[in-house]
Amino acid sequence: MQTAVIVVDDGGLIVSANDAAKSGLGHSFEELAGEDFHELLHRDSHGHATPRTRCQLRNAILAGRTEHGDLEWFARGDGTLVQMSWLVAPYSCGSDKAGALVLLYESNRGVSDEGVKVPAPLTELDRLALLAETTTQLTSTLDVEEALRRLAVLTVPRLADWSVIDLLTEKDEVRRALVTEYRDGILVEREDLQGPMPPVPEESPMPLSRALRGAASSLAGPATYQGPPDSGIAVEQGRLFTETGMHSAVIAPIRGLRDVLGALTLGRSRHPRAFTASDLPLLEDITRRAGLALDNARLYQRQRKVAETMQRHLLPQLPTVPGVDMTARYVPAAHASSVGGDWYDAFALTDSSHALVIGDVVGHDLDAAAGMAQVRNMLRAFTWSQPEAMPSAVVTQLDNAVKHVAEVPMATMILATLSLGDDELWQLCWTNAGHPPPLLVSHDGRARYLTDVHGILLGTGVTRPRPDVFTVLPPRTTVLLYTDGLVESPHHSIDHGLERLRRHAASLAHRPLDAFCDLLLEQARPGDNDDDVAMLALRTPARA
Repeated sequence: MQTAVIVVDDGGLIVSANDAAKSGLGHSFEELAGEDFHELLHRDSHGHATPRTRCQLRNAILAGRTEHGDLEWFARGDGTLVQMSWLVAPYSCGSDKAGALVLLYESNRGVSDEGVKVPAPLTELDRLALLAETTTQLTSTLDVEEALRRLAVLTVPRLADWSVIDLLTEKDEVRRALVTEYRDGILVEREDLQGPMPPVPEESPMPLSRALRGAASSLAGPATYQGPPDSGIAVEQGRLFTETGMHSAVIAPIRGLRDVLGALTLGRSRHPRAFTASDLPLLEDITRRAGLALDNARLYQRQRKVAETMQRHLLPQLPTVPGVDMTARYVPAAHASSVGGDWYDAFALTDSSHALVIGDVVGHDLDAAAGMAQVRNMLRAFTWSQPEAMPSAVVTQLDNAVKHVAEVPMATMILATLSLGDDELWQLCWTNAGHPPPLLVSHDGRARYLTDVHGILLGTGVTRPRPDVFTVLPPRTTVLLYTDGLVESPHHSIDHGLERLRRHAASLAHRPLDAFCDLLLEQARPGDNDDDVAMLALRTPARA
């Protein structure tokens, strides 16, 4: 047979294939034999494997039915996609060997008179699948720009040749956020058609103006905007139809829970069939889901902005210690509100001593940040009120106070005092409350953890003695205090992370302190850890 034919067993595994199938799909028989037909070959228009439960072809094979499908996508051996129609028919090689024949062939169905491939009209099952995919895709991101890109991918070329998304800002300004065209088999973003738009007129009957005011969806075409424009936005819409060549469009409002967020325009230029009123309900279902997703994304971004403002006020300016370099870093958790319970602090106690703090309150949200702020402020107050006290005494006092702070279920921290000794060497007096140990790095590349003491963390309600340790810091020594986000990984032990940090720190000992911290974050932080990270580093001067 000249048509591509693949034989599968009753479980959908490939048994045989003719030369036309091997040639058309770019696979050798060895690459095909024994593989699951659906997993290896069947794709959606974006190259993703279609869900098994919604695959009509696979269900026909398993049920032993004869079925046919038009213009679906299949993966070639080189990763490219080829669009073919298919026919499945039951097949038997003897009484105990049931299976199916799958014929793959090019079809002229769905091709316009100009030779342009036209997507087949959506069945009711296709519509439900599209809406389910829209919900999944749009609700799985909290990034507005990513949500817009996903909305374009969901609708083009499946429904239209063009996708145009206009958004209203919080100041009711209009921005043409994304214009996407399906050209030569790929989606192309048209930045030349994007940008600021004129304001929405209050009384205009034009489709986009009505949609941006929250009115019902409507049909539009070039003729809609051929008359004298009633507003600046109508001028821009006329230019859009001219530039894109759209002969038919549907426009629907994108509504959030309380406000209109924007409008979605789908247009057809190569697709010969014009939109009709029967297409409006599907578009409205899509924009309803898009509105909820964009509402959530905007709420998240507003919360993130509040968090970033809060963070700027919570993270202190480092003091100047004569002769000592000091720097700090904070990297927020990737999937939280951009602020969390990790913090660092450094402040003067007396003319000759400074306090250094690194800590971590459980959580990665605004509650954790609020709890962290209380702990930080209490610690500063306790430390300033008794500048000569040992760090352990201050931490014990803080532990007693933390029990009464609802936002702080538990916390870890290191409190240290830095001072210059009589021998002109800097020294550290410190105590550890359940925190990862400080790292000491000499200028010649020797690195070791200070594990002399490790007291219990804060907030447990358990009373135990908290020891203090004095550590003399040789000239040009780097001390690194950090939180667990720099070493923890869901796929490796904490010991692995600590050793990784130690080795990278040793290799960077000769770098300037700022570069030392930046490169540690880049090289030592586990790639699969999305926790926030705080770092406080200091370097003693060379001996005079």
